[in-house]
Amino acid sequence: MNNSTPLEKGKVWLVGAGPGDIELLTVKAARLIANADAIVYDNLVGDGIVELSRPDARCIYAGKESSKHTLPQGDINQLLVDLAQEGLSVVRLKGGDPFIFGRGGEELETLVASGIPFEVVPGVTAAAGCGAYSGFPLTHRDHAQAVTFVTGHLKDGTVNLDWPALARPRQTVVFYMGIGAAAEICRQMINHGLPSLTPAAVVRNGTRPDQQTLLGTLGTLPYLIAESAIKPPALIVVGSVVGLHDKLSWFEKH
Repeated sequence: MNNSTPLEKGKVWLVGAGPGDIELLTVKAARLIANADAIVYDNLVGDGIVELSRPDARCIYAGKESSKHTLPQGDINQLLVDLAQEGLSVVRLKGGDPFIFGRGGEELETLVASGIPFEVVPGVTAAAGCGAYSGFPLTHRDHAQAVTFVTGHLKDGTVNLDWPALARPRQTVVFYMGIGAAAEICRQMINHGLPSLTPAAVVRNGTRPDQQTLLGTLGTLPYLIAESAIKPPALIVVGSVVGLHDKLSWFEKH
C-alpha cells in the first residue's frame, strides 16, 4: 500500500476515527488523513489523530459538545460542499463510526444534492470500544442474545423511546448521549419490566487513558452519576453483561 498516493480532488471521505485510542484507527482512515488537503473534525476525535495530517493540510474544528456547537450542522454540511468545490480532497473526520449517531447520513445527503462525490470509511463505534475496554461483552450466550444501540437524546430534546422493546430481557442496551437523561432512562426501564437490580454502568472517555467506568444498577445508577458528577462523553450500558466487569476488565487495571 502506498501511503503517499494523492487523493482525488473535489471529493469528500466520511471517515470514522474510532472511540479515542489512536491505535483503533483503521489503516484506511490513517492513509486518508495523511493525504487529505482538508480535514473537518469533531470534538470526539482522539488525541493525536488530526496530527497525522500533512503539515500544509487545512484542519477545521467543527466539534459539538452538549448544548455548545462550534458550527451548526447545516453550516458543516455546506462547508464540506464548499471545500470540495474548491477542488480539495476533504476528510470529514468523526469520532466512532460516522453512521452510528454521527449525523453522517445528513451530511452525505447534502453532498449528493450538490453533486459532490464521496466515500464512507467505517470506524469502531463507541459502544464496541467501551464494551471491549470495560470488560462488557455486548453479546454473550449466557447473558445477551441481542444488543441495541439507542440515542438518549432525540432531535426534539425528548427521551420518548420504545421502552417496552428496550426493557426486554436477555439483551444489552447501550445509550449514546444519555447522561443528562440517565434518571429518566433508568426509571423507564424499571417501569417497563426490568428489575431495579439489573446491572448498569456508565463508561466515560472509553478507550482513552482517562477512561472511567462507573458500575451500578438501574436503581442506583442515577445517584452514582450525580454523586460522581460524571460528564459526557459517556455511554450508559444496561444488561447482565455489565456484571462480568470484575472478571473480564483489563484496561483500567493497567
